[in-house]
Amino acid sequence: MGPLVPEIISNEFNLVIAFIVGIGFGFILEQAGFSSTKKLVGLFYGYDFTVLKVFFTAGVTALIGVLLLAHLDLLDMELIYINPTFLWSALLGGAIMGAGFIIGGFCPGTSVCAAAIGKIDAFAFIFGSIFGIFIFIEGYPLFEKIYKMENRGAVRIDEYFSISPEFFAFLLTLIAIGAFIAVTQIENKVNNKKVAFSRVSLMKHLASGTIPFLFIAVMVFTPDRQEYIQHQIAEARQQKKCTFKEIAADKLAYELINNHYKINLIDVRNPASFKKFHIPLAINIPLDQMMNREWKAYFVQKHKINVFYADQDTTAKKACLLARFIGKSENYVLRESTAQFRDLVFNIEPPATAASKKEFNTYKFRSQAAMDLLNMENALKKFSQPVKKKVREIVGGCS
Repeated sequence: MGPLVPEIISNEFNLVIAFIVGIGFGFILEQAGFSSTKKLVGLFYGYDFTVLKVFFTAGVTALIGVLLLAHLDLLDMELIYINPTFLWSALLGGAIMGAGFIIGGFCPGTSVCAAAIGKIDAFAFIFGSIFGIFIFIEGYPLFEKIYKMENRGAVRIDEYFSISPEFFAFLLTLIAIGAFIAVTQIENKVNNKKVAFSRVSLMKHLASGTIPFLFIAVMVFTPDRQEYIQHQIAEARQQKKCTFKEIAADKLAYELINNHYKINLIDVRNPASFKKFHIPLAINIPLDQMMNREWKAYFVQKHKINVFYADQDTTAKKACLLARFIGKSENYVLRESTAQFRDLVFNIEPPATAASKKEFNTYKFRSQAAMDLLNMENALKKFSQPVKKKVREIVGGCS
């Protein structure tokens, strides 16, 4: 299930879903006639355009579905891998596959579907595919140059033409509907079939064509989840309805030393400021990155409290308010700024000789806390920082 794993769907349950979806996909393919070579090659002879209709429908459904999930913040578009475009290998490979499709009557996927119901020609096609793969692997040094020619990178049509994804979805849906109408007319003419549309059938076709446009309209005219949250925050701040739980520097130091496993101390400054100085045991989640999916777990958990701090009181409070809208965690704001905490705990001056007992005790606690916090950070360094996700680039025309 791609980018929905593991944040929304667990790795284990993903395998169960894949198994069920695989069975369902195979069943639908077979029921739609995709195990029949006669039906599949009808696209090239003009008497049956089921393949074109199915692929267009799948493409439009997937496109609108992905955009809708992203609009609802259930899917991170940045995690979707886009296969790089190697122009010549794509054209040559497409020509070979197209020729094989016409000659053999199957594509790789439909051949497996047909083999599953025992068709001998499908087994022959699969054997030919495996043989072709073997030839490519063994002859790769000869094909490598053309295989990697004209590398255009991860090309997206909406970005290439500088249009919004929603507008591209609108155009593709419009093209699909136009193609459906055109190929239906071709089918009827080739098969000498005269069709009289009733009012009921026209209403059904109209309703089917309207549904994707309704979903696109929802995405265009309604704010996505991130925009909605930002609007709610701005409104709450404007109406001054914000209330914050604060924690003092001494209390935070005590809790970190004695109950660090119950606290997520979050520094919302930029990485450069965090690297220059940060409170020991803190993790760095810059304010402008808080809504990234990788940090979501910190704001939906209930077994720890989140304590936010920054150089300015307003920044920490904004982060706390944002966390409140993102999830259900219990959130606090450090009463002091970063510099104030540093001066109180790490740069504390010894009290004068005539100072009170309370001042001596405060100095003793803070100076000891500074050493304890530094020692704890060194001891827990491997466990206190979030695990960074690594992305590897894939080289080649196909993956």
